[in-house]
Amino acid sequence: MGNMSLPEDLRSSSAFQRFPGIQRRTGSRTRLILGAICALLAVALVWWIFGSGPGKSKPTPKPPVIVATAVEKPVTVFERTIGTVVANATVQVTSRVEGQLVSAAFKEGDFVRKGDLLFRLDPRPFQAALEQTVATQNKDQAQASAAAHDAQRYAALVAQGAVSRSQADQFAANAKAMAATVAADKANVDAARLNLIYTQIRSPVDGKTGAIAIQPGNIVPANGSTPLVTITQIQPIKVSFSLPQSDVPRIQAQMRSGGLTATVQVHATGGKELHAPVTFIGNEVDDKTGTIEMRATYDNADNALVPGQLVDVKVALKDIPKAVVVPHDAINVGPENRFVYVVTKENKADMRTVDVLYDDGIHAAISGKVNAGDRVVTEGQLRLVPGMKVTIAKQRAKGATPPT
Repeated sequence: MGNMSLPEDLRSSSAFQRFPGIQRRTGSRTRLILGAICALLAVALVWWIFGSGPGKSKPTPKPPVIVATAVEKPVTVFERTIGTVVANATVQVTSRVEGQLVSAAFKEGDFVRKGDLLFRLDPRPFQAALEQTVATQNKDQAQASAAAHDAQRYAALVAQGAVSRSQADQFAANAKAMAATVAADKANVDAARLNLIYTQIRSPVDGKTGAIAIQPGNIVPANGSTPLVTITQIQPIKVSFSLPQSDVPRIQAQMRSGGLTATVQVHATGGKELHAPVTFIGNEVDDKTGTIEMRATYDNADNALVPGQLVDVKVALKDIPKAVVVPHDAINVGPENRFVYVVTKENKADMRTVDVLYDDGIHAAISGKVNAGDRVVTEGQLRLVPGMKVTIAKQRAKGATPPT
């Protein structure tokens, strides 16, 4: 490095020949710069060899995880599903007689009781028909009375030999015919009176009215295909839902031991839970869905449910007196089974296979090699391999709430 010199053409230039001091200072500065560079390279080489070279292993990172403590608690196993609210009964109100609709005695959407007046038809034609049948009955009744009197009189004359038997029989037959006519008249009067009553159309059930389909002023046919109004009976009301066929043995056992109750909540509202006894279990399994239909009946005195609503339904099918409960997030799904990571006393991740007895999406009741008090990983599992040391970033509050 000390033998390094400037290029020949630069040394022979007129400036270097004219000022020899410049030549000496430039060569000295170059040597200093090159020496500093060599020193830095030497330091870097030493650091690489002894500080981070290939023979030096780096410390293994400990991934942070969040854990929760498994607890042992009694758990009620619920089967959850979505149900539909249906009316207890739906009645289409029609008129029993043909006539002109005069008025409606309710407002659309009103609650009505059985026997309440709904519509009025023009009663005048029916009143006239009733009066005519009554008049006919009275006339025929008078004739029947006279015929009966004649029959009795001729029967007495036959006994006296004053008239022939055939004459007496003729009067007796006439009396019977008139009596039959009076009986027919009475039936006609009853029918006319009933038709007059039918001009006042009343509710056949308790329920809520829908829209009025035929407005006043129109001629209403007898027993027409278009109902005047539809009434839905919603007190009580029913909730229809289906459960898997695998639950049928437990459903039957619960029904034998005192009945089954469904807990109902309007779907996606987080509202009040309603309790309704199961009153119907289907007699066959749907071969397309593998489920069996069930219905629960709710008194609906508070009008909380409306036909057509979707509701969340849960039915208690089993009690587990002592269950190990962990957060739902602790459950991992493998290719063949489910497992959880337990953090050991040495802060190592230990993978343990479990069977999930019940999972409501928040907590899970499990069986397997997990005990109450074990710390299970709820976040950070994707970075773990069995036996890896971990750093506990956060410990959830001890005592997970059991599923309800």
